[in-house]
Amino acid sequence: MWLTSGIVMMYSGYPSVSPEEHFAKAAALTPAQIHLSPVAAFSRLAGDASEQVRLTMLDGRPVYRFLRKGTEAIVRADDGERLLRIPGEMALRIAATWTGQAASAAVFEGSLKDPDQWTVPGEFRALRPLFKYSWADGEEVYVSAVTGEVVQHTTRRSRLAAYFGAIPHWLYFTPLRKNERLWNTVVIWTSGIGTMASLLGLIAGVGMYSASKRIPYIGCKRWHVMLGLLFGAATCTWVFSGMRSMQPTFGIEGSGVRIANALRGGPLALQSFQAKPPGAALQQVSETSVKELELVFVGGEAHYLARESPGRSRIVPVQGNTAEEFDSARILRLIADGVRPATMLQTRLVTEYEAYYLDRRHQHPLPALFVGLSGPDSVMYYIDLKTARIVESYDGRARWNRWLYHGLHSLDLPWLYRHRPVWDVVVLVLLLGGACLSLTSVIIGVQLLRRKLG
Repeated sequence: MWLTSGIVMMYSGYPSVSPEEHFAKAAALTPAQIHLSPVAAFSRLAGDASEQVRLTMLDGRPVYRFLRKGTEAIVRADDGERLLRIPGEMALRIAATWTGQAASAAVFEGSLKDPDQWTVPGEFRALRPLFKYSWADGEEVYVSAVTGEVVQHTTRRSRLAAYFGAIPHWLYFTPLRKNERLWNTVVIWTSGIGTMASLLGLIAGVGMYSASKRIPYIGCKRWHVMLGLLFGAATCTWVFSGMRSMQPTFGIEGSGVRIANALRGGPLALQSFQAKPPGAALQQVSETSVKELELVFVGGEAHYLARESPGRSRIVPVQGNTAEEFDSARILRLIADGVRPATMLQTRLVTEYEAYYLDRRHQHPLPALFVGLSGPDSVMYYIDLKTARIVESYDGRARWNRWLYHGLHSLDLPWLYRHRPVWDVVVLVLLLGGACLSLTSVIIGVQLLRRKLG
């Protein structure tokens, strides 16, 4: 089941709204509609300072999105009204606009407070309740009552692919996946047993063949030994690396926090954006269809990040002219100040994907700035020059995990990734071989049980 569903996963994963799809569906910001400054909009809220501020369109009107302690607060940028919750009629308009279909043709599936098959991951927890709408052609759209954004979108094709791919591969069966601890335990134990079973079979098969130089079986057992000698190692490492996927991810900590703080240069002070309001910033990049305007601090100076898509953006400083990316020399000076007493052992500009910075779908930004630090863990970072943010970070543990999980499970070796369809052919042959090996195991096991029970 794991190996055959892995074939589907090569080309179709679990349904989701990608950043590219989100920006493609979003409406462009219009300077004339923005009447409130960031300071005036934030005054409508009470509480702590905001960690992140974005300006986007929502239902045809500009809104400020203030992120505070993981919770997003929305204030309209034209009249200053705070949206405590997205009303149902607005959610219907948002869903219909997303699909391009008539709102009158939509079927309201309910306001979901509990997970269903397509919203079981933990990322949806803070977005509920979700307004769910469906259309006759099979499209289903989920709109968050908290953010007003489309957070999930499925079609008949994507759901069918998930039933044969992501759901059996990740054991994403709703009753099981809803219980995070139970699901984690089941995945670890099943993959652990699978690893031991395949390892023992591999040892037995190699030992038997080495001793006799022949296969003393006929029929299904003979096929099982031959397939095991050819594909047993790949099958064992795949199940083992699948178990590694359940290990906690390694986030930015220690020197990474210091680097992130140094790059920002201080907390986000909205008063710094008064000299150039968002409308003026948008007029400076009028040649770009800006879908999102983010307020950021880099080196203690206020900037706007004007995004048209994940890979296309402009930097608009409050003081100065627009730019495609931040100056790499300045970024390095900020990092050098932030990592002391550690020092930078190596820095270079990354213009193409490499062993620790690669992406089969080309979503990682290029160019990126590589920074390797001194110290017991020899931490290294890849920094996006368009946003001055850390994209990837690796200490000693993370480098091991990169090969034991990603390397063994996805075969994301730089040469293979750069020479498709060679990667596709290699992975398909190994998956099909491992699936046939597993099938012979099941057949032999069933034959044994029938004899014993008989």
